[in-house]
Amino acid sequence: MASVAPSRIAALNRLRCSIFQTSYNPTSQRTGAKYLRRRLKGPSMMQYYPPDFNFATINKMMPGLNLIDKVEETRLEDVEAMKERGKGTPKKAKTKADSRRTARKR
Repeated sequence: MASVAPSRIAALNRLRCSIFQTSYNPTSQRTGAKYLRRRLKGPSMMQYYPPDFNFATINKMMPGLNLIDKVEETRLEDVEAMKERGKGTPKKAKTKADSRRTARKR
């Protein structure tokens, strides 16, 4: 019985891959296809953790409770204190002439 030439086996393998739409990898290099086919972890992790509740969402769901978020109040007070000291966010330019870039170019 005669053996089949390796070139014929390679051609047959290439044809099989084109028919069944698999990747042709004659040198057996690592492609990462195993990890790309694997199921994603994100959706199952999102189901594991409960939905995020904070004071804002609870106040929107039940407006009659009027809960006060101490952390948010202190943050707003800190922002006001920074603005009073001149350390707040810069004003937005309403026109092109008001922008800092045009003021620098002059």
